[in-house]
Amino acid sequence: MTRLILASQSPARTKLLTDAGIRHEVLVSDVDEEAVQARYGVTDPHDTALLLARAKAEAVASLPAAEGALVIGCDSVFEFDGEAHGKPYTADVARERMLRMSGSKGVLHTGHWLVDCRDTEESEESGGAGSGATLGHVTSAEVHFMEMAPEEIEAYIATGEPLQCAGSFTIDGYGGAFIRKVDGDPHAVVGLSISTLRGLLGQAQVGITELWTTGAADPALLRAE
Repeated sequence: MTRLILASQSPARTKLLTDAGIRHEVLVSDVDEEAVQARYGVTDPHDTALLLARAKAEAVASLPAAEGALVIGCDSVFEFDGEAHGKPYTADVARERMLRMSGSKGVLHTGHWLVDCRDTEESEESGGAGSGATLGHVTSAEVHFMEMAPEEIEAYIATGEPLQCAGSFTIDGYGGAFIRKVDGDPHAVVGLSISTLRGLLGQAQVGITELWTTGAADPALLRAE
């Protein structure tokens, strides 16, 4: 049975996969993001997202638990006014960013990196299923924000939600109230593009339907009454 490992501790990413009916395991990397960026000197938001996704995927792929599996690493970076915005971590940083973002727009870049850890050698046991692939892709979406009153920003910060999110916002939580529209794949704004994952798996000679389970969200529950 084909195994997919998500190299991320993000609840939003694993929920995306679960709701899409994609069987997966979670194995978190211990990548020091600041150290990786300093080592390679990458500052472009698009390239930073891919670099960090690759670092996470390769760190998990090197672990014994990843043997025989496919590993997908993801990282998101928000580009606003030409600057790269990761997680704000503090209320002061989140507040400053959100005041600037109010009524404006930015681009959320989500990097994806897939590592195929399956055996590539022809044998009776493995069948040579592995492709040896190491593949990456960045999916970007333009996010348009509504005007946000200072008291709304303070209330949002008080929830704690924006402190651990790239760009200081989410689309699938409280922050969705402040997003007017998204030009591009909304899944990428959450943190993992399902269609991008399908493309990467295809390049590794794996059909996404091989990973489907019966655990997808029930369409009947999602339809408006």
